[in-house]
Amino acid sequence: MPAFLLACLAYLGVALPGSTLGLLWPSIRLSLGQPVGALGILLVPGIAASVVSSAVTGRLRVPAGPLVAGATLPIALALAAEALAPSMWVMTVGTVLFGIGFGALDTALNAHASRHFGARDINWMHASYGLGSTLGPLLVTALLSAGRSWRQTYGVMALVLAALGGVLTLARRGWGAPASAPGPRPASPPVPPASALGALTFTAVETGIESGAGIWGYLFLTAGRGLPPAAAGVAVAAYWAMMCAGRVVLGPVAERLGPARVLAVAVASVPLGAALMALPIPGPIPGPGSGALAVAGLMLLGLAAAPVFPLFTLTTGTTRMVSLQVAASAVGGAALPAALGLAIGAAGPQILAPSLLALGLAMGGLYAFIRRG
Repeated sequence: MPAFLLACLAYLGVALPGSTLGLLWPSIRLSLGQPVGALGILLVPGIAASVVSSAVTGRLRVPAGPLVAGATLPIALALAAEALAPSMWVMTVGTVLFGIGFGALDTALNAHASRHFGARDINWMHASYGLGSTLGPLLVTALLSAGRSWRQTYGVMALVLAALGGVLTLARRGWGAPASAPGPRPASPPVPPASALGALTFTAVETGIESGAGIWGYLFLTAGRGLPPAAAGVAVAAYWAMMCAGRVVLGPVAERLGPARVLAVAVASVPLGAALMALPIPGPIPGPGSGALAVAGLMLLGLAAAPVFPLFTLTTGTTRMVSLQVAASAVGGAALPAALGLAIGAAGPQILAPSLLALGLAMGGLYAFIRRG
């Protein structure tokens, strides 16, 4: 099996559980007797584990195939542990195991892609993550609607990741070379060394926006905008579907127009989606109208954010910088949703939209700084 297809398969599989925590957390916290904001605390050990794993993986001289195959093992073990977790302490252990596996897998995939894939293929690889992130919420919504528990849901995903690990282990020798050499990459300026800190901060903020919208979008749409749970679950799945579709469509566009142009438009459009989510609620109480407006903003945000991380990673050029970016994405992808969770616990779910708007504007400012550097 060609390396490109293996990379897509690996990203799709790991995305299934990665996009479902926001939907499952209401059931988990009630089962374990935890407040809403405890999710933010739970994510912190996973951040540290993922950051360390990403940084260490960037220094290893191990081929991508064995790294990706081996990284699925702790992820499967994490899901199995969480399915049986009697307390938050065991959930925390599962979060750490998941962070170790995901950090290694994410770094190995992006480092391989930055060396061997063009703008189209690296976007399509990330689109497979979006596809998995779309299927994950749909799977969870279907299982919960059928009366299954969150523990059974985690058990199903543990089996899926174990099977994926077996497939990747058998196909580990297929990473030697891409199926077809990518065409010449359009010229785009690399990230200047003086702007490296800004680039890592930009990556953290962008990934935090993606994850924050995906994790807390369900609670925002139900408690903050009055959507029924099933409709909100489908909307969150649609958000991840927009991420997938954006990468599929905009990858070839970036190869024609150049990554820098597409990246600039995408960065400028992220705050527009958040602003639409944050528009004042029509009427005295949340209802279908405000829910529809919020869903439209969530879809726009997903579409705009879709190509940002893969295209920005493509411009870095070195395995070392890619590993640092993946580590930064792990920090942002967990720390910012954790902070959003604490804010939601203190001020209510309506705070999500203006918070995403502020983060989107900050991201745009960082990108302007990087481009000038």
